[in-house]
Order: sequence, then structure tokens, then C-alpha cells
Amino acid sequence: MVSIRVIGKNNQSILRITKDLRNIVKKCCVCTLYEEGYKGDYEVSVTYVDNEQIHAINYFHREVDRPTDVLSFPLMDESGFSINPESDRFMLGDIVISVEKVIEQAEEFGHSFEREIAFLTVHSMLHLLGYDHVTSEEEEKEMFAKQDMILDALGITRDFRI
Repeated sequence: MVSIRVIGKNNQSILRITKDLRNIVKKCCVCTLYEEGYKGDYEVSVTYVDNEQIHAINYFHREVDRPTDVLSFPLMDESGFSINPESDRFMLGDIVISVEKVIEQAEEFGHSFEREIAFLTVHSMLHLLGYDHVTSEEEEKEMFAKQDMILDALGITRDFRI
């Protein structure tokens, strides 16, 4: 059995973060853990920002001088995940999503906002679990195949909407 507590923070005013949208994000987190064989209780922080905010975070942490769609800040180290003493849950890390970029990319790729945010959530969760598509082409293929499998398991297609 796997469960997750998603600690959501809305730091943008472009789009209302609805209960339905929060539920999609949570389902993506749970399904990613389940499909990766994780068991237990976890927590993750998800912060919704605009392009200006994610640009600043991207520059500060990666020295990349542009906005991006999502950033992942894993808390896993060589010994695994730490446990939050207040919640007794494993702490996965932080996900930061630019709502503005999600809107732009959904339009660019011709699918719904909900599908794009689901994709980015799964993508970021895999980063929190240790996957990295930057190091090699083989790892990129593996990570993207896992993303597709998880979204398929959730029934989230390109035309998915809430």
C-alpha cells in the first residue's frame, strides 16, 4: 500500500488551482510511486508559480537564465529518504510548476492543461525518485517510457480534461 500527502502552495494568480486539479496531481504522485514499487507513506511539496518566479529559481539553482516548466528538488540521498518526524512520512522533495508554462505548452502541443500538468507531475516525481534524462540517451528513453506507462495507467491521454 502506498499513500502520499501533497503539500500544495499556490504562489501565482494566473489560474485558480481547483480541488480537481489538486486531485490529478495527487493521483499522478500515487501512481508513480505504485508503478515504481514503493510502499509506505510519503509526502511531497508542490508549488505553483508563474514564469517570473520559476525563472528566478531556475537561475539561482541551475544558472539557467530562462523560465522552465517544472523543477524538481529531491531530498533522497545515499541512505534513502528522510522521515518527517511530524508526519512520520518519507519526504520526497519539492516540485515547482510554472502554471504559465503549462498553459503555453498545452497549447503548443495541442493537448489539455490537465494533461500537461499530469505529465509534468509524473516527470518531476520520477526525478524525485532518482531518474535523470540529462545524463544519457538510454536513461532519457527509460524515463520517458515510464512517464507514458504511468499516464496510460491513469487513463490520461492527450485529450484528457476534468
